[in-house]
Amino acid sequence: MRTNVRDWFDLARLLGSYKRRPPLILVNGLAEQPESWFANRRHLSRNFDLKVPEILVYDGEALHRQIDAGGEITVDYLADRLGGFLDEFVQRAPYHLVGSSLGCQVILTYASRHPERVARMVLICPSGFHGDESLPTMEGVRRSRYDTLVKSVFHSGRFASEDLVRAFERKFQDRAWKRGVLRTLRGTVGHSVSHLLPTITQPTLVIWGAEDRVLSDVPGAIRAASGMPQVRQVVIPSCGHAPQIERAGLVNQLVDRFLRERLGAIPPDLDPRRYLARSDRAGQDVAYARAGLS
Repeated sequence: MRTNVRDWFDLARLLGSYKRRPPLILVNGLAEQPESWFANRRHLSRNFDLKVPEILVYDGEALHRQIDAGGEITVDYLADRLGGFLDEFVQRAPYHLVGSSLGCQVILTYASRHPERVARMVLICPSGFHGDESLPTMEGVRRSRYDTLVKSVFHSGRFASEDLVRAFERKFQDRAWKRGVLRTLRGTVGHSVSHLLPTITQPTLVIWGAEDRVLSDVPGAIRAASGMPQVRQVVIPSCGHAPQIERAGLVNQLVDRFLRERLGAIPPDLDPRRYLARSDRAGQDVAYARAGLS
């Protein structure tokens, strides 16, 4: 093969002008797997070096080695796994981190341990901020009610398709998969990261679904998140616990603009203050009705 000598002489110039895209890491939640980012990968890959670490694979060898050794699948364990992945396969801190649900607890834990390695974060429907979680997910697994599991995640029924329900059902026929899910539920449900929130100094965007049925107290969680020093929040109307799927186009724009420091004013229909005001009025109406004052 003939070598083009001119290319070699130009290599230094090319390397000097080449700018690598900043690394962006997506971390899925408890009821999800890495495939749940299918609607986001292509868009976010335009401006970022996208990585989706498979740190929570329910039938994976690493998770079952932990279980077989008598260990628990906890948020701390998953944060350690994330750290190992970043150190081994990315190695270009500081990182942008985006998490969903339980994945938010994982990246917040990592960020609290290694603040110098994290640039910006986006938290999508984070769990562990305030109140309990309404977990039809757990009941769906234990009672083999996979339709309950899937429907609990979305506001719009069209996303909880029969095909998706059957896909989950096939997964849970695998004993290793189901064992991994149940052990992860046991080790992570009820875990709180509320004590970490005031210590998180990285700029952070929190995205909520107004009709989230997994988080039991979204208004309380929004107020808890406001304790983060550099936080911005949005609430997406008519959206459940998986905005990255249900409102993928909007979420992609929000994430991209925020991470590139181009997110302007929050539109009124996404403003958390408007959502909280409506929630407070609804709560008062319920209280008055119960007291017979309506």
